[in-house]
Amino acid sequence: MQIKEVMTAAVITVSAGDSVEKCAKLLQEHDISGLPVTDDDGKVVGIVTEGDLIRRASRIQAPGYLEILGGLIYLGSPAKFVEELQRAMALEAGLLMSKDVISIKPDQDLETAATLMVEKNISRLPVIDDDEKLIGIVSRRDIMKHLYDQ
Repeated sequence: MQIKEVMTAAVITVSAGDSVEKCAKLLQEHDISGLPVTDDDGKVVGIVTEGDLIRRASRIQAPGYLEILGGLIYLGSPAKFVEELQRAMALEAGLLMSKDVISIKPDQDLETAATLMVEKNISRLPVIDDDEKLIGIVSRRDIMKHLYDQ
């Protein structure tokens, strides 16, 4: 079975400039766990998930460091810490979103989607056309409905 047969075509999206509060409200109102972030051309530039919103409310661990001869040697990545701090303080979807979005084409099969979701530990895949524009989304729930429809 192909993705286009099980995907949700009416996708609720946000733009990079939309507020974090709007994202949270849409997720709750529509009982969904993620929102694709699209640009003016309808291309996916990121995704905001429940996990991103929850992570925003969590404590951020600063990287450990050693002080040697008046210099600092970081034991973790300062760049990653700064990125996490920026995401935690984000007021807009563009700063909160995950930018490395894994997507799928509508003519790919369900097994490919399921494999991607398991391997990458993700819950949804934006479905894009040949112009990389968003045309749908397939979630774990969509796959479950197909596999175990009673």
